[in-house]
Amino acid sequence: MTHFQTYTLSNGLRVAAEIDHRCYSAAMGYFVRAGAKDETDRESGLSHFLEHMMFKGTDRRTAADVNRELDELGGNSNAYTSEEQTVYYATVLPKFQDRLVDLLTDMLSPKLDEHEFETERKVILEEIAKYEDQPPFGAFERVMEIYYGPRGLGRRVLGTKESIEATDATSMRNYFHRRYRPEQMVFAATGNVDFERLIETLERQTASWHQRPLPEPPTADDMQSLPAGIALDSHLEIEDAAQAYCVRISRGPSMASEDRYATRILASILGDEGGSRLFWELIDTGRAETATVWPQEFADSGAWFSYLVCERSELESNSKLMQELLMRTADEGVTAEELQQATNKATAACIMQSERPSNRLFSVGSRWLTYGQYVSTDDLLNQFRAIDLTAVSKAANAYLNESSTEVVAAASQVQQLS
Repeated sequence: MTHFQTYTLSNGLRVAAEIDHRCYSAAMGYFVRAGAKDETDRESGLSHFLEHMMFKGTDRRTAADVNRELDELGGNSNAYTSEEQTVYYATVLPKFQDRLVDLLTDMLSPKLDEHEFETERKVILEEIAKYEDQPPFGAFERVMEIYYGPRGLGRRVLGTKESIEATDATSMRNYFHRRYRPEQMVFAATGNVDFERLIETLERQTASWHQRPLPEPPTADDMQSLPAGIALDSHLEIEDAAQAYCVRISRGPSMASEDRYATRILASILGDEGGSRLFWELIDTGRAETATVWPQEFADSGAWFSYLVCERSELESNSKLMQELLMRTADEGVTAEELQQATNKATAACIMQSERPSNRLFSVGSRWLTYGQYVSTDDLLNQFRAIDLTAVSKAANAYLNESSTEVVAAASQVQQLS
């Protein structure tokens, strides 16, 4: 049977584990309260940059050693950075638990070598350039910057070309020592985990973490000016774009909101890839390539996104159709049949995801880092099954009637006509 255990080490590091000895694998990872919203203008992009540097060697391991050992363990490993956290994770056979804990823990004491820093700076700059060359050409970043402002949740996860070029290894070290403190981390584990041994290993291997120096706070941002490389125009002119990419954002539920589950169901009814209202109205009819909506939940706020991709000449009419459909849903609600289908999809997805410890890891770790709360698979299933037409109607009225911020990435009308 599945059971949940938690423990706080003497240095303040929190450990949270969803344990099921019937599983054939174990997933583990460090969840760090270090994301784009925690950065200053001079630090923009450092959370993501640091994620890269964690794989570039420690005092005990070279970069080649880190990657070789991850391969030797035979599981899946990776890392990601978001607006609110950075996560380092892997899935292995239970017999490799000690080796994985040792490797992940060592990685979180990076050498931050100057030469590796300069090499990785080029990689980050290439990543930024590549991303800006691909649809929707930075429209999601721009709409977040306008809606939230270019700082906090609106700050770009990758940073900008200007911020990455201007940063240095000393700034990265200071940021690391300020954010990567044990009291700001959670070690999460799911699956076939030996919890007692895990605690003993972590207590021993992270014993010195509380001794990390605490740098002076960074210089406050000049709130009267925009960060370097940032513009707040609502239109991104893309010379060679064959289609138009329209992104809208408005208020949505946070991770703590009581109606977040009903809002997820509403988004499924409206914007799922197949069988949703927007699919039948705009995609199946050939009007648009993409027409969808979804909620994005953050710790203290949330956003409701709309995304439309179509021919530039059809953007205005399709956008109008999309908005009319959303307003009609807010006024009239959804049908019992639509609710049942969406609930079936959501519960089936929960059950199938719960079969893999690697899938459960992110839910367990993120929620424990953010709120110190545990939500089991049964809790999720009960939340979805309890949703009725009234709850969905309430969510529709709460979020579909909100005024939105819009960004369009497209070639100009003149270019299209020529």
